[in-house]
Amino acid sequence: MKVQKVDSLDFSGIEKQLSFSGLDTWTNFVRSVYDFKVHRYVVLENSIPLAALSLTEVKHPIFGHYLTTDPFGSYGGFAFENDTARDLLLDEMRSLAKQTKIEYISIHHGGGESIPPDNWIQHPTYCTYLIDLPSTPEELLKTFGADHRNHVRKSIKKGFKIRFGHIDLLDDIYEALAQSMHELGSPYHTKKYLQKMAESLGTTLEFAVLYDPQGSIAGGGVFIYQGDTIFNLHANILRRVRSAYAGEFLYWTMIERAIQKGLKTFDLGRSLIGSGNETFKMKWNPRKKLLAYWYLLAPGQTLPALNQKNPKFQLAIAIWKRLPSFIVRPLGTYLVRGLA
Repeated sequence: MKVQKVDSLDFSGIEKQLSFSGLDTWTNFVRSVYDFKVHRYVVLENSIPLAALSLTEVKHPIFGHYLTTDPFGSYGGFAFENDTARDLLLDEMRSLAKQTKIEYISIHHGGGESIPPDNWIQHPTYCTYLIDLPSTPEELLKTFGADHRNHVRKSIKKGFKIRFGHIDLLDDIYEALAQSMHELGSPYHTKKYLQKMAESLGTTLEFAVLYDPQGSIAGGGVFIYQGDTIFNLHANILRRVRSAYAGEFLYWTMIERAIQKGLKTFDLGRSLIGSGNETFKMKWNPRKKLLAYWYLLAPGQTLPALNQKNPKFQLAIAIWKRLPSFIVRPLGTYLVRGLA
């Protein structure tokens, strides 16, 4: 059994265990936009891959120098058949950390209940939320609480419309996401980022744009298809339509669409444990899955907290919400590249 550095993780079998944000297609797209270095390794035994890891190297004057899996995703980029192969690969990462002189390595995968090997720290910050899709939407609707069923039904009567598409919706999906992220106090990428994503992922990506009854943009989402699963990468609603259950309409429409396509699972995407987003997602009766966020820290470093729960970010978020868009959009691109 040996560790080998490779240019691609497209090995038969092992890549099926990586979520979309751990695959070469995704990491190559992110590299093409932000010029990050990508480090890929496999553990081989008799030419058979038993573990694989893809790390993106980020250098940012504010957010530091680090290595991370699944840049701008939720989890992925790390897969293993057994603990022996896993630990051998992670031992190699200690050498890589010294070579690159990074502050920390952050590895994300779906095994949040597993215990990391020595010197690695599990920081339980995020969960993802998985809906097991039945054969009809009505079957799923029956599993919701009475209030949530009522909200879904009300949302359908509000006159919202959704368009599904690809590059043809680029302008509208960018406006939906840029505006909604601004309202939330978070930076967002450029329109070019979304364009490159769509071009790289092809038919595995779908944009959904929500419009109010007057035809104005009300929200939108970016959804990725992999196997029999649909992943919610982004799904945001503008503040002015939240009370009209626009979020319920967007999610319910995507559920109906996924069932029509014969998919088995809807991954609602990660949320911070205890956040308002988690509360909303739990209304859909999903399986709550703790994500593994493992960290290897360089000497003298502490756990990073690059999320809105960090008290250091509260003032920045409040100010960001009040800044005009002509400042937020160019500055946001500079900031968000450090938050992979």
